[in-house]
Amino acid sequence: MKFLHTMIRVGDLEKSIRFYTEVIGLKLHRQKDYPEGEFTLAFLGYGGDTEPFLELTHNWGTDQYDLGSGYGHMAFGVEDIYDTCKKIEAAGGKVVRAPGPMKHGTTVIAFVEDPDSYRVELIERKEESSGY
Repeated sequence: MKFLHTMIRVGDLEKSIRFYTEVIGLKLHRQKDYPEGEFTLAFLGYGGDTEPFLELTHNWGTDQYDLGSGYGHMAFGVEDIYDTCKKIEAAGGKVVRAPGPMKHGTTVIAFVEDPDSYRVELIERKEESSGY
């Protein structure tokens, strides 16, 4: 068994693609419209076609979703969390929890929010610059 992707529904696909590519640093690998189902899928990731992806699903005619209370967040490993947060803010991203040690621990984390209010956790991992 192999993990393939995580899917989130987004209200404005182009705005979300810009956030995840320009602010978070993912690459758009592929995007496809499904006119019969009235939706579009976009797959983003860091490397090649064999890695886990973030799938953005846009249902045509829906511009907002109730996030509910079951979803938590997605997480990305970063080498320098303070510099990463500065770059995210400079690119128009919203840091909703400033970098610092997690509660009851020493791991340095931060949270940013995407255009649909999904939370993205950043975890400082000195040994790697992307992925977790």
